[in-house]
Amino acid sequence: MLTRTLSTWFAAWMALLTVAFYLWPGQHMLWWGAIGLSSTAGVLVGVVVHRPRRRWPWLLLASALFAFGAGDFLYNLLTDVFGMTNPFPSFSDVLYLAMYPLVAGGLLGFIRSRTGRNDRDSLLDATTLTIGLALLAWIFLIDPYVRSTELTLVQKLVSIAYPLGDVLTLAVFARLITGGTRRSPSIVILGLGTAGLLAADVVYGLIQLNGDWHVGGPTDLGWVLCYAAWAAAALHPSMVELTEPARSQSSDVGVRRIALLGAASLIAPGVLLVEASLGTVRDAAVIAVMSGVMFVLVLARLAGVMGNHRQSMARERELREATTTLVSAADTAETLAAVRHAVDRLLPDGLAHTVVLVRAERVDEPGLVRVSGLDPEVRDLLRGYSSALRHPLGIERDMLYVGAPTEALQSLQTTFEVLASQAAMALERMTLTAEVNRRSSEAYFRTLIHNTSDVILIVDEHDLIQYASPSAGAVFGDERLAGFELWEFVAADERPRLAELLTQVRGGLHAHNQIDLRAERVDGVGLMVEVDCRDLRDDQTVGGLVLTVRDVTERRQLEEQLIRQAFHDALTGLANRVLFQDRVEQSVARAKRDPHGPGLVGVLFIDLDDFKIVNDTLGHAVGDALLIAVGERIRGALRDTDTVARLGGDEFAALIEAGSMPDLELAAERVLLALAEPFEIAGQDVNGISSVGLSTTVDASSAEELMRQADLALYVAKGAGKGQWRRYQSDLHTAVLERLELRAALDQAVKEQQFVLQYQPIVDLETGSPLGFEALVRWNHPTRGMIAPGHFIEVAEESGLIVPMGRMVLQQALNTVGRWQRSTAPGALRYISVNVSVRQFRTPGFVEEVRQLLRASGVEPGTLLLEITESLLLRNDEQVKADFDALRAMGVRLAIDDFGTGYSSLSYLQHMPIDVLKIDKSFIDDMLESKQQRAVVTAIVTLAQTLDLAVVAEGVEQSAQALALRDMGCPYGQGYLFARPLSEPDAFALIPKAAPFAAMA
Repeated sequence: MLTRTLSTWFAAWMALLTVAFYLWPGQHMLWWGAIGLSSTAGVLVGVVVHRPRRRWPWLLLASALFAFGAGDFLYNLLTDVFGMTNPFPSFSDVLYLAMYPLVAGGLLGFIRSRTGRNDRDSLLDATTLTIGLALLAWIFLIDPYVRSTELTLVQKLVSIAYPLGDVLTLAVFARLITGGTRRSPSIVILGLGTAGLLAADVVYGLIQLNGDWHVGGPTDLGWVLCYAAWAAAALHPSMVELTEPARSQSSDVGVRRIALLGAASLIAPGVLLVEASLGTVRDAAVIAVMSGVMFVLVLARLAGVMGNHRQSMARERELREATTTLVSAADTAETLAAVRHAVDRLLPDGLAHTVVLVRAERVDEPGLVRVSGLDPEVRDLLRGYSSALRHPLGIERDMLYVGAPTEALQSLQTTFEVLASQAAMALERMTLTAEVNRRSSEAYFRTLIHNTSDVILIVDEHDLIQYASPSAGAVFGDERLAGFELWEFVAADERPRLAELLTQVRGGLHAHNQIDLRAERVDGVGLMVEVDCRDLRDDQTVGGLVLTVRDVTERRQLEEQLIRQAFHDALTGLANRVLFQDRVEQSVARAKRDPHGPGLVGVLFIDLDDFKIVNDTLGHAVGDALLIAVGERIRGALRDTDTVARLGGDEFAALIEAGSMPDLELAAERVLLALAEPFEIAGQDVNGISSVGLSTTVDASSAEELMRQADLALYVAKGAGKGQWRRYQSDLHTAVLERLELRAALDQAVKEQQFVLQYQPIVDLETGSPLGFEALVRWNHPTRGMIAPGHFIEVAEESGLIVPMGRMVLQQALNTVGRWQRSTAPGALRYISVNVSVRQFRTPGFVEEVRQLLRASGVEPGTLLLEITESLLLRNDEQVKADFDALRAMGVRLAIDDFGTGYSSLSYLQHMPIDVLKIDKSFIDDMLESKQQRAVVTAIVTLAQTLDLAVVAEGVEQSAQALALRDMGCPYGQGYLFARPLSEPDAFALIPKAAPFAAMA
């Protein structure tokens, strides 16, 4: 449809431009330029739309049209703008003449693509035709230019070049149409355009000899035809055939070809006769040479005909020998060997080739094909060849392929089809012979009946078993079933179905029918059988209904197991995502359809908050056991009618039908409380705290929307902290969008380095002297000003931006300390403390990154204190331990930040090289009012002293807190009591310029 539309619009457009060219000759420069450019564009559009195998011949043709059009434009420019009268020769002639080699190159590309070989006969025929027409060009065009006394040497050479270009174009096109291949519509259209070009060039040459040339005459129609026809050939769908290997047609001399070649051969004597009748023979030498050349070409053509005849006879002889061999072949291997031998003899000696036989999934059309378009298995067998001949063999979907150079395959194609057809007939003969032998063997059928696993029963009109095959013993427990009623071996509730089957077969409703039934063995054991019933009462050798019974018990059990696996989670046994989504769709549809059905439909999305930590620290076996226990606890918290599913990983879901919104919210609360209790897995308590998102049909109208809203609610619940649940509300969209906007803005902030550091001093509680500083990151937002980390750190962790942000903080902190140390006395600044996220620490190359940053900043490694969280220590893998040891060996010190807020196990302190414990602010806040909190702080301080660790209390805001900490033995503190986070200049002002800080123990 697209091609037809393009061709129609192009024809209309070219016709419109031609009419405008003749109606408004004053603007012929515009119209003629539009015609040339439209023709070039038409060829390019055809190449883009049809995508031929080789594009370069068409691109050469487009270049020729463009050169021709550019020459016309330049000629019109010289005459219309610069006022020249018939400028000849000029640069426009260079462009005109450049067209001919471009056209010849494109046509030669078509010849090479289609035939892929040197066709001697076609070349001789094309040469004969070209020489005849070249003689006419010499007589009427070239010789007058040579003899002219009015033309300069340059004018003569240019004038002669035009008819020579026409002869070149004619020779190549004659070779194309005599190439022994089927002529496609595109070739016919190209020929029409070429004829228009040659006719216009001849008329133009005669006018240049006998008068003055001017634009706008009827001769221009020939060039318009050339422009339009060549572009139309590219727009036609058959243009792809010009660059595809074509089947070689016979190049023997036919009636039309003899007539054409005879007419070309008579041109020379005809010209001689005309000149003799006029009394002056001016071109006797040229005519004699041309006649001699044609005579030699005729002799060479006759020799070629005789050679083709001998080659055909040789191929027929090879085919007869191959047929004799195929008739005596006994199997496929002998058939293939005969085909290979025949192909070896038919192809030239020493030519590399291969013959393969492939069992295909489908039967493809025979012919010459590209190897790149075949199945991978066939491509591998035909590796090294670009083309192959293909033909189906026999009735088993066998495909015969011959791989060889394309030229050889084109010559072999017709003979190969005959050979392959004979091989196919041989294989079919073998198959039919084997089938006849098999069917005629009574012993074969007897053996088949006695050894088949299927039970064959013959039942009479009264449903009595007349015959049971020996396999009945294996299926029913006893092969002596003859004389018993059929119903005795069928489950009671299945008998009506079997009776209906027998009635339908006896009534002629079905020639045979098949059903599944539950049957019983003679010992009462049940089984599933597949029963096929055929009516053979009219067969005198049978005289009853034939029931073929097959034991399918294991197959049906396997099918049920596969169905269960397809819709249930293999680990927990819960419904999987596919089944859960189907249940949700059914529930929502039922709620819409039945007003008396479930009042509300709710979906819970449940996600374990710290499941990755469990996997990393305790192993995947414990993680799997935790998932199983979580699934059981969720089911225990809900009703039996509710659907619980595992969607994947640590994500669970529940479908609940309730009468009111409070019921759904209560269900979410029950699930949350049930999972808040620790799980005992492998003898240890494991945390299963989860986040829950709830959505209902109050806000959702479809199952897809219901699940999407539950996912949004879960996202918000996780953002609110651990162990939370949230119900979807319309304002959640706004919250989610704000979070996404924050993430995008944070990404831009990292790229533009919008972060600044503030520094909070760490002091000695005994003397109040500062020990060092903790570097705290702040986001200097372009519009919102300074933003505290609590507003963006969580999003940075989720998105992974915490890694480049942490690298930036560490680099900036070390550069600042380097400047401070160079501006103060040695030892005046002892420590800079920098927080490192778990994700940043576990990034490959972190230790090396710290080493490089220290070296670049000039800071001694002992000045740097890296603060990490307890969750990193709980991973307790060899890589973490190795990185800690590498940092310690470098001189860097390590601290545990927010100590006491993580897990209760402290055994890792004995194994990990930790230097400092930082007590979380939450313990310090209630220490004065709560004896329990005070006892916890005391225990942490005592533990640190026992393990020879330094302790820093965070969040000290009251003098009483500092005094109590000092009495407990806590040596260091940090908080607003001493100083808020300071800018770089303010922090630098606190550094003693002479006396050094006290050293941290």
